[in-house]
Amino acid sequence: MRSLFSAVLGGVLLLASGAALASSCPSHMAAIDARLAEKPALSQEEAARVAELRAEGEARHKAGDHKESVRLLTEAKKILGI
Repeated sequence: MRSLFSAVLGGVLLLASGAALASSCPSHMAAIDARLAEKPALSQEEAARVAELRAEGEARHKAGDHKESVRLLTEAKKILGI
């Protein structure tokens, strides 16, 4: 009985962590968009990389791969200094 409870609890926690990641993707994208609206001083390579990471992060979010989405968006935020 105890192992069944542990398994169910583990599953619930896993689902909750996925939901938390899913809801954080839009806030990461909004932060990137806000910073880009400020026209930060970026090289052409940095600007292209940020755009690529932002687009791929959104695509991963829409595909349900929130862990990868957060990773990509976090990388873009580092380039932007946020």
